[in-house]
Amino acid sequence: MESLDHLLNKLAAFESAESPVVSLYLDLQSNDHGRPNFEPFVRKEFKTRAQTFADGSPERESFERDVERINNYLEDELQPSAKGLAIFACAGADEFFEAVQLDAPVERHRLIVSSQPDIYPLVRLNDQYPRYAALLVDTNAARLFVFGLGARVSEREINNVKTNRTSVGGWSQARYQRHNENYHLHHAKEVVEALDRVVREEEVGHIVISGDEVIIPLLREQLPQHLAEKVVDILHLDIKTPEHEVLQATLETMREHDARDDAEKVGRVLGEYRAGGLAVVGARDTLTALEIGQVDELIISASRDAIKPDAEDRPEGAPASLSGEVGDAIIDAAAAEGDLRPEALTDSVTLADELVTKAQQTAARVTFIEDASLLAGVGGVGALLRYRI
Repeated sequence: MESLDHLLNKLAAFESAESPVVSLYLDLQSNDHGRPNFEPFVRKEFKTRAQTFADGSPERESFERDVERINNYLEDELQPSAKGLAIFACAGADEFFEAVQLDAPVERHRLIVSSQPDIYPLVRLNDQYPRYAALLVDTNAARLFVFGLGARVSEREINNVKTNRTSVGGWSQARYQRHNENYHLHHAKEVVEALDRVVREEEVGHIVISGDEVIIPLLREQLPQHLAEKVVDILHLDIKTPEHEVLQATLETMREHDARDDAEKVGRVLGEYRAGGLAVVGARDTLTALEIGQVDELIISASRDAIKPDAEDRPEGAPASLSGEVGDAIIDAAAAEGDLRPEALTDSVTLADELVTKAQQTAARVTFIEDASLLAGVGGVGALLRYRI
């Protein structure tokens, strides 16, 4: 199965179609009866949405073909282990169809019929469940997990000579202690080499380490700077901790880290903006910057309703930005070329989708801010820039 990042790039590159594009998100978690409960939602929503297209029209025909293909997929291809599902379909655009089953649950059932795929929930899910490494280590063994989207991506084990805790005294004791320390140091170096390789090969952005008071200092000494900067926290899990408990504990740690990181990033955006630096705030200015590939990182509220299209509430005394004639010209040109939906600047949900899609198209990172109050004063969105024009 292709990576989620590759799928997101493909969806973001999809050109707006005259035929309806169906984006379906389903929560596949079991209900009280032990089975998913999405059938009533799908049946009702497909029926009511079909009625919005004229009988016999190309749009109706395309939509009904999508419905048939989606129903067949739901009937034949769902995996029992999947917790969430996203499907994107447009039969009128060369039978476009993409489906991804997820180990992480989606927030709720959702059906969107528009001119392009609705990727906002999928991008947010990617942000909520980032790819990270979890290293459990003691003086002779290590378990190295990579987790992503709420599930294990890979696992590796390292086992070395197990030293005994023997007390002999005198010179022999000192020699024996040095012998053990050499083994521990060799083990720490081997673990760090394996960690470095995994982080590089699997493009891991964060590391959570768990170990005891003997191995952790040795491990810290061996960590190169580029790995040390990725370490989020040091935990104290037993090396034999079951995988599901490792996932639960490390994911909680990652979310605590993200909450702190959110506040820091919003503070950086606002500070840069106030100082006339490499940042913009507000929906229009952020969208303008995205249109010209200026955005390095989009900072956006996790709630689409918090994105305010009329984002004129900037900090008092803040510098002027690309709003006005320059910004209007860029936005108008994008709309005229079909790169921007006209309703994007008047509807919160559509605007949020447009911002996230443009970020994906221009390789800008996206950070969702869970605490809506942090960005409330600037319309729910801002961005750190690559350059200023």
